[in-house]
Amino acid sequence: MATKRVKLEVRPRGERGSAAARRLRKEGLVPGVVYGGTDDSAAIAVHERELRRALTTDHGLHAILDLAVDGQTRPAILKEYQRDPLTGRVSHVDFVVVRLDRPIQTQVGVELTGDPIGVREGGVLTQVAREITVEALPMEVPERIEADVSELAIGDSLRLGDLARPEGVTFVDDLEETVIATVTVPTRVEEPEEVLEEEEEGVEVPPEQRAEGAAEAPAEPEADAAGAPGTVEG
Repeated sequence: MATKRVKLEVRPRGERGSAAARRLRKEGLVPGVVYGGTDDSAAIAVHERELRRALTTDHGLHAILDLAVDGQTRPAILKEYQRDPLTGRVSHVDFVVVRLDRPIQTQVGVELTGDPIGVREGGVLTQVAREITVEALPMEVPERIEADVSELAIGDSLRLGDLARPEGVTFVDDLEETVIATVTVPTRVEEPEEVLEEEEEGVEVPPEQRAEGAAEAPAEPEADAAGAPGTVEG
């Protein structure tokens, strides 16, 4: 369960817009917005290194953060983030202030455990859902949900309703329709047919493709005037 909170120092920013955001990024800062609390939203900036440190704990992107702004600390969670497509660095973040006494809905990763029966029989295990939506108090959100696939035979599926639900946690996604993992028969890959090197019967070989030295068929003798082929008059 989420028993540890991570403190993250952020600072308010007055300027908004793409030009101001570019200047912040050059200084090693990530622009962002905090939603909720006393204001509808507040523009902030956070050091990229500190943000990375806060989001690489056991809870990862689902950690409960204590946002410290001007000496005031408010619990919050990461709502969403954007990455630069070229550098891969985080270019913008959105946080949402939460109340610790009210449930929240958030995404939690699913971790498969066990050695499926079907895999030992030659099947292939596929994880279909890697995250599910749960509802719980902020400090009760689990780090991950474990899914035991040991009993899956070939052709079996593990659904959300089959998972053990941690105390105080509600699964929001459809219990029957949400497939977590499956074991299937491996796809057979047919080998390409061998290319026949010999020429097919009945196909005439062009003269230029005949082997050198091949004897040509003898010409038929011409018929004489009487019509008898090859007759010599005495």
